[in-house]
Amino acid sequence: MNKIEHIGIAVKNLEESNKLFSKLFGESYYKIEEVESESVNTSFFKVGDNKIELLEATKVDSPIARFIEKKGEGVHHIAFHVSDIASEIKRLKKEGFKVLNEIPKKGADNKLVAFLHPKSSNGVLIELCQDVN
Repeated sequence: MNKIEHIGIAVKNLEESNKLFSKLFGESYYKIEEVESESVNTSFFKVGDNKIELLEATKVDSPIARFIEKKGEGVHHIAFHVSDIASEIKRLKKEGFKVLNEIPKKGADNKLVAFLHPKSSNGVLIELCQDVN
């Protein structure tokens, strides 16, 4: 892991949240994308060298919908950039972390992604992100 890739924020209404965060950051999102495998619509904002991802559920039984139902809107995950996601998954498993998906899947913003269970990382959902070339 060599940097924070982005911070994910779960929202009920992406359109309204895009307006709010555009006002907050003083500029609009640079990308909107649907990620069918996760049942979410996402938008990305650049904030200096960092990125913020807003996530809106597209299905009532999706992970984001369940998160919002249980905890309300707010920070959902922290994503870290990795250069070799398969090697990083193996390393983290050896270190005792519970990996939610051992086979990386296509995520938003042209990334391969995998998640660590929050119970193995002090309650924080960690996302691993590798650029797809």
